[in-house]
Amino acid sequence: MSGFDEASYTTVPSPPFDSISSIRFSPTNPDRMLVSAWDTTVRLYEVGEAGAKPSALQAKFDHRAAVLACAFSADGSKGYSGGLDTSVRELDLASEKITNLGAHNDSISSMTYVRSTNALITGSWDRTIRFWDVRSPTGSHIASHNTPERIYALDHVNNTLVVAMASRLFHIYDIRKMDVPAQERESSLKYMTRSLACMPDGQGYATASVEGRIAVEYFDPAPQIQEKKYAFKCHRQTIHDVDHVWPVNSLAFHPTYNTFASAGSDGTVSIWDHKVKKRLRQYPKYPGSVASVAFNCDGTKIAVGISYTWDEGEQGMKTQNITPWVGVRKVGDEVKPKS
Repeated sequence: MSGFDEASYTTVPSPPFDSISSIRFSPTNPDRMLVSAWDTTVRLYEVGEAGAKPSALQAKFDHRAAVLACAFSADGSKGYSGGLDTSVRELDLASEKITNLGAHNDSISSMTYVRSTNALITGSWDRTIRFWDVRSPTGSHIASHNTPERIYALDHVNNTLVVAMASRLFHIYDIRKMDVPAQERESSLKYMTRSLACMPDGQGYATASVEGRIAVEYFDPAPQIQEKKYAFKCHRQTIHDVDHVWPVNSLAFHPTYNTFASAGSDGTVSIWDHKVKKRLRQYPKYPGSVASVAFNCDGTKIAVGISYTWDEGEQGMKTQNITPWVGVRKVGDEVKPKS
């Protein structure tokens, strides 16, 4: 791979052979990582050290169709997955046993695990949010909540759940009181929501769209707090006097510093300090679209997943010829806010 220093990454072996949908790190082990993909797999990796210890593929879980979302349990011993086959699965990472917990009526687009209640929350194109009690033997879903539109992404922080839907709709819930949304919002961005991530400090969230924009939003509805929200252009480039605009495929907040990374189809990853509205760093350009990005639990590493993201359909698949790749690098001062 040319154009960037691959030696500064530890590259995972046996990456997915189709588009990467999600990368998630264990909440307890900074070197364990799940990668879900369109090749119908979820892969568990032990991340090594660049130039010292290679990364290892520890397990591979096969599904019946493309996997769009994955998550870890609170203690990191189990994984969860969902995708086009509509089933919610529990993956025992030690025994490699797969348990079917239940299903949605349409594809599962996203999921998040709530440590305080040990509940898995899944969002689907069937316009429902479902809560699963993973401690019960059947993993039966405890509750299902209807939404007005298909769910594209969801994330939570503390007891606040943010749900991004089609038609640029957002619902914000208190997960202890799911009968009605605490807030209903319309996206600050004009086009389809592509990614969403909640701030670790619990103040708000960032969301991004298919047209190279990110919005920074705050939960507190007080007018003086809402005045702080803003949106900005990114993942754009002028080539021969023509503006090229790329989707922002993934957002990830640093667990300690509350800065965040954005990954785009322009093949770049940028680190942002949203408080001072500045870009702190852009990593050297990758040899393909960046489909997913994630920080590990102690904030010492960032994982980057490269694959074709279908922005240009079948034609782009032939012309771009991107080989899926997942690499992990140590982060330095570039993730710290400038004092």
